[in-house]
Amino acid sequence: MQPLVGAYLSRERTYNYKGISLRIPPQVFHPAFFFSTKFLLQFIEGLQISQKRFLELGAGSGLIAFSAAKKGAIVTATDINSIAVEFLHKNQQRNNVALQVIKSDLFSDIPQQQFDIVAINPPYYKKSPVTDADYAWYCGENSGYFINLFKTIGGYLGKSSEVYMILNDECDLKLIMSIAAQFNYRLALMSSKRKAWEMNYIFKIEKMQQHV
Repeated sequence: MQPLVGAYLSRERTYNYKGISLRIPPQVFHPAFFFSTKFLLQFIEGLQISQKRFLELGAGSGLIAFSAAKKGAIVTATDINSIAVEFLHKNQQRNNVALQVIKSDLFSDIPQQQFDIVAINPPYYKKSPVTDADYAWYCGENSGYFINLFKTIGGYLGKSSEVYMILNDECDLKLIMSIAAQFNYRLALMSSKRKAWEMNYIFKIEKMQQHV
């Protein structure tokens, strides 16, 4: 099946989900063929998000962001991939949905603000990205993505903010949890589900209490 999927994804495709119609170029993570997006989306759909300030960090196709916007959230969708950002704008017009689209490497170009809910489907393979499309897969040789994530995310959270991140058993979970702890965060498991050969986990990123 892998060669067939690869051939299918080598061209721009249209993907439909619950009234959302997305044009997805080959350089962007396609939600139909990767379980993580759907699993995180289903979890987010179970939250009360109407009128909440919602961020999809590294949005890719933007499926989660568009779904949140249709449910009444005040949505920001970001990505480092220029092509992903281009198609987020195109799909925003295609679906007539109000959301803010920002090209940003993690939080570097997001205006200072506090989000109520943040959804993250991160890259986690230990390799340095070269092309725009690589940023959906590779977190750097030394997991620099996660270092920068936990270093900067606190500036965009309030006391009641909720951050959800999906990972699977192909990640170096121990290392990611260790990096989180360095910046005084912990990963609390909220849900897990097996799909074919991999186990997927949704974690809530929580600030650890500091003891004086």
